Amino acid sequence: MTRTTPARPIAVEAVFPELAAYRGRTTRLHPRLGQPERHDSHVGGPLLWPSDEPWPVCRELHEPETEGYAPEEIRAARSAGVWPRSRPWPGAGSPGEDGPAPFVGLAQFFGRDVPGLAAGPGGADLVQLLRCPRTHGRYLERRYLLRWRLAAQTESAGRFLAAAPEVPLLRREDELPEPCVVHPEEVHTYPWAEDDTLPAALIARIDAWDDAQTAEGGRDAPNYQGALSIPPGWRVGGFPSWASTGPLDIACASCRAPMRLLLTAGGDETDPDSHSWMPVEDRDPSEQGMASIRGGRSVAQPTRLRFGRDRDLHVFTCPAGPEHPPQWVLS
Repeated sequence: MTRTTPARPIAVEAVFPELAAYRGRTTRLHPRLGQPERHDSHVGGPLLWPSDEPWPVCRELHEPETEGYAPEEIRAARSAGVWPRSRPWPGAGSPGEDGPAPFVGLAQFFGRDVPGLAAGPGGADLVQLLRCPRTHGRYLERRYLLRWRLAAQTESAGRFLAAAPEVPLLRREDELPEPCVVHPEEVHTYPWAEDDTLPAALIARIDAWDDAQTAEGGRDAPNYQGALSIPPGWRVGGFPSWASTGPLDIACASCRAPMRLLLTAGGDETDPDSHSWMPVEDRDPSEQGMASIRGGRSVAQPTRLRFGRDRDLHVFTCPAGPEHPPQWVLS
């Protein structure tokens, strides 16, 4: 089934004509529960991984844990609609505690499926996203991995990894992705309005307009950041949302060129401030606002993944050198 973003509650360029010069495009991925296979674009499904290629492991020092959740128990609990029970974390010296940790595959996207997916090194048109299941350092940082591939070359490998290795325990229940198929859809977007993302005079007008909207219509009135500029959820390209950090200048560590947003992994597909972006196929036309959204958690948080508290994971790559290391920003 396709997913169709409703028309914005207000035509933003009619209110702010200057925004036409800053209009961008993003591809909303609309992940929904399904049974993706390794040749599909997806979140949480099996990655297209040649059987003769070692699965990546994180060899850095990991922070100790006290308890965790077994992946098979997370799956069983989700099927039953209950919360999984936690288990004590293996003590120091137990098998696997101090050794390498296999990365967890989170998603993969093919250029043939996803409009606007930037090419990787050597014209690679398949990107795979993985995350270390453990934390690092005093700030509990995460380690991510991008694996770029030429889709046609990889698909000709013939033999593929049947199942990725799993760690015995995960730190949190929301570390394990649910298998989701994607329904790509291109939409217009506009920059986050703060600091120097837009001209100062335009940002001041947007802020004043937002205040007037709230004064007239209350908290449910549409505002620029939540309803008119950047959609929530998983998306490719477009503009980053800077709700947690404020705008950041992301420069390539190798050549100092400005980096571009490759993709955004979002924990939630909707919230009270951004519910107007929920596709029409997931709505009850007889209801209004949040009450119209059908499907509960299966559409509000289909992947079950979290990237920090109410944050998105932004993945930036270097347009001047696609082979340069990516940067990861939680915001």
